[in-house]
Amino acid sequence: MRLAIATAVLIGTALVGGAHADGDDLVDTLGPREIALGEALRGGATGASAIVLNPAGLPLSRDVVFEGGYGYRESDSASLVTASACDTTSAIPGCFYYDYAGANPALGSMSLHTSTQIVGTALAFPITPRVFLGTNMRYLHFDSDVMGHPATSGFNGDAGAMLRLTDLVNVGVAGYNLVGTESVDFPRTVGGGVYAHPIPNLALGFDSRWKLEGSSAARYGGGAELFLRTGNGQTGFPIRAGALHDGDLDATYLSGGLGIASLTYAVDIAARHAISGAQHETLVIASMRFFGPRLPPLGPSAASD
Repeated sequence: MRLAIATAVLIGTALVGGAHADGDDLVDTLGPREIALGEALRGGATGASAIVLNPAGLPLSRDVVFEGGYGYRESDSASLVTASACDTTSAIPGCFYYDYAGANPALGSMSLHTSTQIVGTALAFPITPRVFLGTNMRYLHFDSDVMGHPATSGFNGDAGAMLRLTDLVNVGVAGYNLVGTESVDFPRTVGGGVYAHPIPNLALGFDSRWKLEGSSAARYGGGAELFLRTGNGQTGFPIRAGALHDGDLDATYLSGGLGIASLTYAVDIAARHAISGAQHETLVIASMRFFGPRLPPLGPSAASD
């Protein structure tokens, strides 16, 4: 009898661990702009988006930005908190950041919990006005009582590159958790994408990523941002929409978001919902940015705001 109960618990907790297989550091720290665009910002990531998707994108904007965000994911009752400070006006653009993700996956009446805390710094190195490199080093601490997701602490790092093919098209590639601490919740992964401005107020992106361990199924998505401005050009209203498919989960998501941006602050909100393959998967996330000094970009900015 005890063996049967233990076996049932083992299978159940394994299913819980796999029921939200995308709940790792690569998605838990995403902000509303990335979520709304189907995670398709590796070729146009700036500020906090660059921390998560491609640190080489930091030189695309030249400003001082403080950002904080909060998100809630329904499937595992996760609270996602992010905070960052970025200064990209210097010769070596960089950010400091802190991320927290606390989740409570359910297994019947059993209460389970995971938590992740990350603190780190991202730096970028403009090699030429069209070629940027970037690194992201972090200390992580992960606690869990979900079987198959052991507690983990240590350092690891990412690397990225950005190529501005033209004044309208960027290509970005990045590798995540490439060196340092190994964990199922910090998978070694590579990704890349294209980001383009066919017209000044419209941006389009398409990205893909692949885990280097375990399943080789791709996670890919795309999105668009229409940036509307007031008559005096001092305030803008981004409207974003995207779609994402995760081959590992066999799940498809639709997303969208809105925002308001001025010369001194910006507010963004986004939502993503699974339309297949991931029951009750809904994420809502918002952030607020405060801008300090701004300088002219090295070239046309890849981000509308």
